[in-house]
Amino acid sequence: MSTKHSLAARAFLADADKVTWHDATFWSLRAKRDGMAQGLPEWERLREAASAIKKHTLSHLDTYLERFADNAERNGATVHWAKDAAEFNAIVLGILKEHGVRKMVKSKSMLTEECEMNPYLERHGIDVVETDLGERILQLMHQKPSHIVMPAIHIKQEEVGQLFERVLGSEPGNYDPTYLTYQARLSLRNEFLTADAGMTGANFGVAETGEIVACTNEGNADMATSVPKLHIAAMGIEKVIPDRRSLAVFQRLLCRSATGQPTTTFTSHFAKPRPGGEMHIILVDNGRTDILANADHWQTLKCIRCGACMNTCPVYRRSGGYSYTYFIPGPIGINLGMGHGPRQYADNVSACSLCCSCDNVCPAKVNLSEQIYLWRQQLESLGKANQEKKWMSSGMKVVFDHSALYNAALKFAPLANHAPRFALYNKLNAWGLGRELPVFAKESFQTMWKKGKVK
Repeated sequence: MSTKHSLAARAFLADADKVTWHDATFWSLRAKRDGMAQGLPEWERLREAASAIKKHTLSHLDTYLERFADNAERNGATVHWAKDAAEFNAIVLGILKEHGVRKMVKSKSMLTEECEMNPYLERHGIDVVETDLGERILQLMHQKPSHIVMPAIHIKQEEVGQLFERVLGSEPGNYDPTYLTYQARLSLRNEFLTADAGMTGANFGVAETGEIVACTNEGNADMATSVPKLHIAAMGIEKVIPDRRSLAVFQRLLCRSATGQPTTTFTSHFAKPRPGGEMHIILVDNGRTDILANADHWQTLKCIRCGACMNTCPVYRRSGGYSYTYFIPGPIGINLGMGHGPRQYADNVSACSLCCSCDNVCPAKVNLSEQIYLWRQQLESLGKANQEKKWMSSGMKVVFDHSALYNAALKFAPLANHAPRFALYNKLNAWGLGRELPVFAKESFQTMWKKGKVK
């Protein structure tokens, strides 16, 4: 029985050249991450510190959220609380309507993707303009992000060039990245100047100071908050951290893990409204407290959204971001999706080889593969277990529980070496579509041991 993920992955794998390119692109990011990690003798201590800070903060989340909100309001910001996506979207729309906003520019925010804010606002007459270059490309293409840090990295420059020819009127046939970036900047400059409001996400919310911190490489978050006088910041409640000392730990880990850079080009701190303006911070739950209450899966909330787990994941690299049914792909997306809707996103749980590479690169030491394994144990109770695998496992249990059957299987296994290919590789053997059976040895290790051939 094929899952939605495996069916979508099969379509992605049909283009072998694209798969090879996609795999190599993300593996190069993993290699850059490793180079950065090896250049810091304290790297593992930083990871331990990040994990401990997150555990402490999540264990005292109410305290730190209240402290953050109090300090933010003391700075002059207005703090709103949203229990779910619907309430978040309604709050944003209410603020925009109150100020007569018709156009809002925004920097990249996976939280707004999660809440499907853009289509909601557009249905209510608000023009929402993505200003992150990757997000803007996807918006013009009417596509979703395929990666949380590099949302449009799967799109080649020729495709971008053809898009800009149609939409922005750029020079036909000129697909030079520098030129295309220049065309995007020309287009976005006018959007910034004519927008009535700006929105940012938040990589971190510092409880000690009441400020939000946005880490970007393009400076678009700064433009979105320095031209319009109305600034709205969207922040998941798990993004709060205790103080700037904690921020220093995460800032050293985030970009190195994400793109292999020492730091982002811009690390922007927003603590108060600009003169004559307003700043609104919306703290969003949307199922996070439910995940926090789950003893097996609360660690998912330690994630700092660097994307390192995707860059190293052999399944993500070779199946693409759109093969996952949750809007965030890869190992962290599997866990977040299951945390938000186990029955709805159970198909993604199969998209993991349990190689544990994601655990080894996560800067906050989230136990991603362990959680995926635990989710798999719940598929039966969710009514999502694969029946074919259950039958196979039952058959293997019978063989392993009866030594006579096991020994007979060992004895006759070499016969498979001489079986006609059509008998082994057919539609009934999905495993064999991309794999070859090993050659069975004439003698098993057990037989050789009994004969004294192994010492």
